[in-house]
Amino acid sequence: PGFDWNAQPKPPTSLELKNVSAPYMEHLIDKFGPERCMFESNFPIDKHNFSYTVVWNSFKLLTRGCSREEQAALFHDTACRVYRL
Repeated sequence: PGFDWNAQPKPPTSLELKNVSAPYMEHLIDKFGPERCMFESNFPIDKHNFSYTVVWNSFKLLTRGCSREEQAALFHDTACRVYRL
């Protein structure tokens, strides 16, 4: 994602990943709303930078202040509606 994680001595933690991505993600969620946003990953491409668990745990940390309905939209409901699942 442009943060040069691959150049660091060790991969980022979920909290580190959340802290650098939060300003961007929070801005988008604020502008579009959870019903128009969804979380996704760039795996397997990103596995050279951090683990799948780290990225999804960073999303969980990012949504700690969200309601259950907002979390459901970001992690599930929006994708189901958009992709007609």
